[in-house]
Amino acid sequence: MSLMKRMAIVLVWFALLAVHGAQAQALRPWTGGATPALMLTDLDGRMHRLEAYRGKVVLVNFWATWCAPCREEMPSIEQLRRSLEGEPFVVLAVNVGESARAAHAFAETMPLGFAMLLDADTSVSRAWGARALPATYIVGADGRIRYSYLGALDWTSAAVRRTIEALLSAREAPGQRARGAGGAGS
Repeated sequence: MSLMKRMAIVLVWFALLAVHGAQAQALRPWTGGATPALMLTDLDGRMHRLEAYRGKVVLVNFWATWCAPCREEMPSIEQLRRSLEGEPFVVLAVNVGESARAAHAFAETMPLGFAMLLDADTSVSRAWGARALPATYIVGADGRIRYSYLGALDWTSAAVRRTIEALLSAREAPGQRARGAGGAGS
């Protein structure tokens, strides 16, 4: 990704941060239409397909190593993931526009237990509308995006936790068919 593109993304992110200010701590219900496909390899070369996680709640986070807010929120994403171990919850962190070497070097600096996927050509990020980073989408067990958030977020907050737990509970609601999902990295 060129320096100019990176600077443009950072400027958009700062503009959005200024607009949203302190109220920006709640996940936003998704109104953006159908869930785009997601099929990417992780740092170990394993393929991950979003549909393989059907039956689980999936946090899809688009990030880059040069994005300070992206790096800062990673530990809270990991804390959320750990707090939900044993639940049908998965985190997929999609590195946007960088080499496998850059993403791998970052991964070695931070103990993260979730899959780090590579979107070097940014085609998946564009399909998902991740125009500024970090951009995060919460996909329900039915495979549909339910919530989104643009910017860094404290993923350990009580409000976020309640939202995720509600999706996990809805997965088991009577009359709803929740299919188990396998998938790489689950």
